[in-house]
Amino acid sequence: MTVTAAQPAATRSLSSAPSARTIITALLATTLLIKACGFAYDFLGYYIGDAHGTTAAGAALTVFGIGWCVGQLASGAVTDRLGARTACSIGLLLAAAACAGLAAAGTLRALLLLAFCLGCTMDVSRPALSAEINERVTSEGARTRAQGWMYWVSNVGVSLSGGVGGYLAHEHGYRTLFVANAVACVAAAVFARRVLSGRPAARDGREERSYRKMLADAPLRWMVIASIATMVCAYGLVSVLPLVMNADGLPPSAYGTAMIANTVAVLVISPPLTRVLVGRDDRVRFAVAPVLAAGSLILGAAMGLAALQHTTLGYAAAAVATVPGEVCYCVAIGAYLATAAPPGAIGRYQAALSGAAAIASLTPLGIAVALNTGGRPLVAGLLAASAALAALACVPLSRSLRTSA
Repeated sequence: MTVTAAQPAATRSLSSAPSARTIITALLATTLLIKACGFAYDFLGYYIGDAHGTTAAGAALTVFGIGWCVGQLASGAVTDRLGARTACSIGLLLAAAACAGLAAAGTLRALLLLAFCLGCTMDVSRPALSAEINERVTSEGARTRAQGWMYWVSNVGVSLSGGVGGYLAHEHGYRTLFVANAVACVAAAVFARRVLSGRPAARDGREERSYRKMLADAPLRWMVIASIATMVCAYGLVSVLPLVMNADGLPPSAYGTAMIANTVAVLVISPPLTRVLVGRDDRVRFAVAPVLAAGSLILGAAMGLAALQHTTLGYAAAAVATVPGEVCYCVAIGAYLATAAPPGAIGRYQAALSGAAAIASLTPLGIAVALNTGGRPLVAGLLAASAALAALACVPLSRSLRTSA
């Protein structure tokens, strides 16, 4: 799925310095590799659900989300203090070890422990790569587009992972996917070690911001709240969808079909919709808050529709319907990061927003319980309510952004 943004148009908009263009291209390639081979999270629910039931699968995904929250906070702090290279390379090597452990583990207790470790490490590259963009690119408009590209590539990669992985799992089993994920993490760690910056640049004139100080930033607080509620819906593609499709008895190849449909929709819909939202000067044409609210409502409606489906075609149609919401969400987030995050705290600001997605990923256990107690209408209602909450949070977000400006 995790999210669409600005379509890569021309690298010349990033910077006149060839080194900056090269670095951004390398960052995008690293992100695509990590996400396209991120089979461990995409199929964790299916793998544990087949062996231990839907509730156990929901518990594992929730434990993964807890680890994700911890990992994002740690990665943001390490990035700002020790540099993107250290945070990214170490985190990815630990993620490779967790993926290899999933391929070897058999008991539910071991799987839950490894799910937590995987959550801590699988997305550690996000704050590091985001900080690298803001360090390397000087133009505010170019940073907005580059941050958007990162989300766009991430979304394409997640969709490819679900699509290709569904068919590979059907033919070769889940453990083969976990091993492939481990190999990809090692390759990405080596690549990151070669291209990312070492220690952060000199901090003269930069404001040090701890997570505690960041709590005083009103726009960030409302952005995190809106992001959590939005991502409950957005990450339904890789958490809710496997649960309900597994409950229908559909094979992993059916999930792969739905995710391939999402990938095709991303490639087709993203360029024109992004051009509507982002002008040729790389600046968002509309205020961040309304764009974010629109994305939230679209995602809530699409995932609510998905919860009520029972066929592969219905799930694929719902996956396609999420794409406009993903575009709106990630354009808004990319613009916020490029313009509002202060120098010296990019890693922490990105970690706060990635942590919002991590908090949103804690819902699968609740979704599994809702599915077993109130059925699909209850699941659809919860997703719609989460989208409405996100849209309401955009009202004070808009006011606080105008005040801070």
